[in-house]
Amino acid sequence: MDMHEFYMGNVFDAYNFFGAHKENGCAVFRTFAPQARAVSVIGEWNGWVEIPMQKNGQVWELWCPEAQYDMMYKYIIYGCDGQRREHCDPYGFGMELRPGFASVIRDLDAYTFGDEEWMSTRTKNYDSPMNIYELHLGSWMKDPDSENGWYSYTGIADKLIEYCKRFHFTHIELMPISEHPADISWGYQNTGFFAPTSRYGTAAQLMELIDRCHQNGIGVILDFVPVHFAIDDYGLIRYDGSELYEYNASNVTVSEWGTCNFNFSRREVICFMQSAANYWLDKYHADGLRMDAVSRAIYWLGDEHRGVNPTSLEFLKHMNAGLRQRYPTAMLIAEDSTAYPKITAPVEYGGLGFDYKWDLGFMHDTLNYFRTPPAERPAHYHKLTFSMMYFYNELYMLTFSHDENVHGKATVVQKMWGDYDQKFPQARAFYMYMFTHPGKKLNFMGSEFAHFREWDETKELDWFLLKYPLHDSFREYFGRLGELYTSRPCLYSGDYNSESFHWLIVSAERDCVYAYERECGDDRIACVFNLSDKEKEIPVPMGESCVLREILNSDWDIYSGSTPKSSEPAEYETSGFARIAKLTVPPFTGRMFEILPPAEKEASEEETAPAQTYDTVLEEGGRNIIIIENDDE
Repeated sequence: MDMHEFYMGNVFDAYNFFGAHKENGCAVFRTFAPQARAVSVIGEWNGWVEIPMQKNGQVWELWCPEAQYDMMYKYIIYGCDGQRREHCDPYGFGMELRPGFASVIRDLDAYTFGDEEWMSTRTKNYDSPMNIYELHLGSWMKDPDSENGWYSYTGIADKLIEYCKRFHFTHIELMPISEHPADISWGYQNTGFFAPTSRYGTAAQLMELIDRCHQNGIGVILDFVPVHFAIDDYGLIRYDGSELYEYNASNVTVSEWGTCNFNFSRREVICFMQSAANYWLDKYHADGLRMDAVSRAIYWLGDEHRGVNPTSLEFLKHMNAGLRQRYPTAMLIAEDSTAYPKITAPVEYGGLGFDYKWDLGFMHDTLNYFRTPPAERPAHYHKLTFSMMYFYNELYMLTFSHDENVHGKATVVQKMWGDYDQKFPQARAFYMYMFTHPGKKLNFMGSEFAHFREWDETKELDWFLLKYPLHDSFREYFGRLGELYTSRPCLYSGDYNSESFHWLIVSAERDCVYAYERECGDDRIACVFNLSDKEKEIPVPMGESCVLREILNSDWDIYSGSTPKSSEPAEYETSGFARIAKLTVPPFTGRMFEILPPAEKEASEEETAPAQTYDTVLEEGGRNIIIIENDDE
């Protein structure tokens, strides 16, 4: 490795130099500890006896022929502060199971990928469907034959792949699988940024899981934590006796989670973190990284009032630009709650270089609307229309993640207004709205069958709920939404083109009625929602002669609704000078229609009909009144 480039912050593959490697049949250990007074290696090959390392500049190095793959080791660092500490390897490729913290020598070439076709045709999915299933590997499903209840990376592969294919998930997103000491941190407080957690197996087993997903047409996104690290004393904190990775003692050293913030004013730290990001894309063939807490890298402690943090902001730009150059088809996704501009613009155009940004405003507004009592919804009507006023400012992804299912917030289905039975029809309409709204999709595990208990990382999902018709039919409905989303181009292609979305009804505040059209070439779908608690007769102004053929109704009886599903799809022709389709929509219901050309007879009548323009629809005395302005008047 070119140490000059390392000190300049330009290295993206520092893991090929630091850590433990086999070179010429000998294990070589290297660690960066510039202010340490002395460093030794201890390992299981010699009974954990200290072997002194030699210092070369600011790098400590040891060649050890006895050390073999899959053996554990630690560094003993005599810091500049006079303290002796045992540390795991910052660049270690494996770790022992917590509470142990020894690093493990891993052969990163032990597994051979077979996903050449996937990798050669992979894209960022701007015009492809992306239906992401976010999950925590340790609690999705428990292994009854495992001592800890965890499936291994390979042991869970078949079940997970089959499930995703059945319910039309195109990608999985794994909550952080980099090593972490506390289960309750869910992986967001890391000690091993290059080590897949030993809870579920080895590096080679994780590679196999990703490879098998790819060979079955499923992408894999990894949750990545770039701004902070755990304060366990065997990790990065005061690594060489000084604040090497963290800030000097100040009010920005510690994050709101009690972790240490990375000091990106140090170029060596920049190389460490951008190399970690590169590592998962390079060695594991990850299809994308969802970067956690990006707001904390934009503003000091994520607080806009503290101002922009220029060094961490520059780090994001530099890292994203470098990753995009190296992996033009890998996705970089920002979890960011701020209004900072150009998150998804390329760095060369003044942006941060992400490919997608989580639309947390959409998430909050939508959930708040659906938890509002029906009588109060007219006053909050535009919570469901506001997202389209800013949607084209960034490349947004619609997300209802684990954060919306924990910490006393209630799960998504629990958030719906009303009692148990009233929540289900609203949740079905809620997800139809999500799947037909522009933007890629992400949902947390269990949401697909209306999981009621808040997520607990120690327990598997309540799969027993599928014995109950309301939950089983809900999952079938969710799968049908996924099938339509992934098969109809108008629901995914051109998401970020304003021509793909048109409001049909957007000002029916008193009725709590909405309608819009999604369009991609000849593929067109109309979506109509009645989110009040009363049945509505809705005149939908199409502006043209056409036929609406129903393809999904959230109130169909096969999904535990009250509307019988006929073997023949219902069709509605527009009529009148304003080209109105008159629809009956039950309470808390969404209906989806494909838009087809009119019959020949209606088309010929249209040629001789007087010119009319549709003005508006009002409600008076419980009746919908269509006001038509005639061009002749």
